[in-house]
Amino acid sequence: MTVSRGVAGSEAQGGLESVAAPERVASLTGIRAVAALLVLATHAAYTTGKYTHGYVGLVYARMEIGVPIFFVLSGFLLFQPWVKAAAAGRDWPSVRRYAWHRVRRIMPAYAVTVVAAYAVYHFRYAGPNPGHTWMGFLRNLSLTQIYTDQYMYSYLHQGLTQMWSLAVEAAFYVVLPLLAWLLLAVLCRRRWRPLLLLGGLLVLTAVTPGWLIFVHTVDGLPDGARLWLPTYLIWFVGGMLLAVLAVMGVRCYAFAVLPVAVVSYFIASTPIAGEPTTSPYALAPAIWKAVFYAVIATLMVAPVALGDRGWYARLLASRPMVFLGEISYEIFLIHLLTMEIVMVELLHFPIYTGSMPALFLATFVVTVPLAWLLHRFTRVRSA
Repeated sequence: MTVSRGVAGSEAQGGLESVAAPERVASLTGIRAVAALLVLATHAAYTTGKYTHGYVGLVYARMEIGVPIFFVLSGFLLFQPWVKAAAAGRDWPSVRRYAWHRVRRIMPAYAVTVVAAYAVYHFRYAGPNPGHTWMGFLRNLSLTQIYTDQYMYSYLHQGLTQMWSLAVEAAFYVVLPLLAWLLLAVLCRRRWRPLLLLGGLLVLTAVTPGWLIFVHTVDGLPDGARLWLPTYLIWFVGGMLLAVLAVMGVRCYAFAVLPVAVVSYFIASTPIAGEPTTSPYALAPAIWKAVFYAVIATLMVAPVALGDRGWYARLLASRPMVFLGEISYEIFLIHLLTMEIVMVELLHFPIYTGSMPALFLATFVVTVPLAWLLHRFTRVRSA
């Protein structure tokens, strides 16, 4: 990483340097495509039974790194307006406007997906589906399904199992204004103190291991507590750190950090990060997984967040990647629903068998046009 002489005041109001705005917006959109495709790939591997194939199975399982990438991006993009306002001495963003934009961004497409999933599985049976009740519908629709005990046997819906991460995302939306106030008003006393702010964010990363120790040692907590925001806060903080570094003028280059991310990925694919499950059962693997994923996802986002315009940024800014990035949220929403139908009705694979690449490709072909339609009719339109 290097520090340029540019300062926040020279940047455009939208959070991007005026010279490189199109490229930077495009590459940040493109990396969303990477995240969505990784999530699709890991679910294709799980559904075809590849998680049990030793080290290769763990490599497939760790493709869930797409979720931490989404979280890092959220931390970066959503915290950046507060950081820019602090650096420039401007008024802070309106919390009311921020909240309304978050609701408008995620809820229309999500609500359509939830209704569609419940409608589809009303007419087809694909195994145990404990969430297919009216209470399950309300819990999933309100993104409160993870706040319960026995989550797997209460509100988990067959076509919406990935939505635990969207519930975590929504929780971050709620607490971000409070975090911004604590960091910028209380800690930094409403003055631009970037080093102090970075220190505060580094302290904030301790919430995740502290919470994991708490939930693994204290009896009586609902098992859903392992899926709550504190478990994953370190991933969002990775993006928040990038937001501060971007305003400070720090630059990061892909050739320097991507090798570290790749090596970290293959280390995390060993048993050090636990079994192939969302939340490892043992404490040490849970902490290692959280830390490794934070490092990998933050380093993957860092070059495009911090001004690299080399091959990595150009690849992510290519038309196919930007197109997929624009509909990445909708791909994430519907891919499990389409994957189950593709596997059963088109490929005729019994569960936990078949070709992972074939399922990935077929699901991709079916999902992309449907995701585009969902995006087309639910996206936020400019006034």
